[in-house]
Amino acid sequence: MAVSHGLDTEEVISRLIEDLRQPNISLVLFFTSTCFDLDCIAPRLRAEWPDAEIAGCTTTREIAPDGYTANSIVGISFAAPDFHAVTGLIDDLPNFAIARGHQMVRDALSELNAQTVLSDLPMRTFALLLIDGLSRSEETVISSLQSVLGSIPILGGSAGDDLCFQRTLVYQDGAFHERSAVLILVSTRFAFEVFKTEHFVASARRMVVTGAIPTERIVTGINGRPAATEYARLIGVRPEELTPAVFAAHPLVVRSGGGNYVRSIQQVGEDGSLTFMCAIDEGMVLRIAEDTGIVEDLEERLASLRARLGPLQLVIGCECILRFLELEQKGLTGQAGRILSENNVVGFCTYGEQYQSMHINQTFTGVAIGWRNTHDPSQA
Repeated sequence: MAVSHGLDTEEVISRLIEDLRQPNISLVLFFTSTCFDLDCIAPRLRAEWPDAEIAGCTTTREIAPDGYTANSIVGISFAAPDFHAVTGLIDDLPNFAIARGHQMVRDALSELNAQTVLSDLPMRTFALLLIDGLSRSEETVISSLQSVLGSIPILGGSAGDDLCFQRTLVYQDGAFHERSAVLILVSTRFAFEVFKTEHFVASARRMVVTGAIPTERIVTGINGRPAATEYARLIGVRPEELTPAVFAAHPLVVRSGGGNYVRSIQQVGEDGSLTFMCAIDEGMVLRIAEDTGIVEDLEERLASLRARLGPLQLVIGCECILRFLELEQKGLTGQAGRILSENNVVGFCTYGEQYQSMHINQTFTGVAIGWRNTHDPSQA
């Protein structure tokens, strides 16, 4: 794990490469601010590790080994034989074909199977999705991939661009790509767990979407009234007081299969509509969320992972930027950052998160990797 800061991209990437060096590297993951010259980063990484799988994306904030940071590049290197990996690119997301996604997963699984001697590959493999955060295609892609992955758990994050909302990129095969996604399959002999956590639960206050433009993730009506007006009434503020901070403090929750899945609002339209960061449709029942404490929830979730996996050697985390903004507003970034650092969490802040077949918001998704060798009966 490493992080690199600075004004000169060449120096920043050189330091990162030096800190990530180790024998037999099979996979490099990196998460970068858009403040750097990406045309400099792309060829340097490929030239340094021509035989390794390399994948990454642009971010809104980075999670470094010492906590939250900005204007940096964070990286992780994995070495064989402990880790084997395969990456695949899904381009042209506006015209994504489900059959093409299915075939890419099958090809990647076949390639991974050829690399490793693990007899129970699905039990020793997890999948990570990095996807263009402005593509509005997360729901279709994640559900398509999960249907073929079967028992292999998947998590992911939507790439950011430092809150500019203009251009979000993923990296694979030596280049950055727009309107694309990268799937990374990782097999390991170490015990791991893919997880999600959110600090909200559904309250009894319900609302029904009565008007929507699903392709734009826009809600025009709630409970038969203008969306922004009704939402503001339900949370106890005036419509003109609706801001990103208010949205972060009062997200909505969909209940599915006994679980809570957060649906966050991005902005208010001039026509009084609400634009969401996740899929939305007429007839959907939403509930006002109740806050259970973001720091307390994070600490408890990581403690539960340690209880099952033992000491954590690494957690790859994809955390919604709205969570970071909430922490910042409450003056809790230092406290939360220390918790992340103590548990060896690295990753990035996202424009959306993926967990199994779902695309969600205001959530922390991750994969925790312990030190226990799952193939050694004495350590089981």
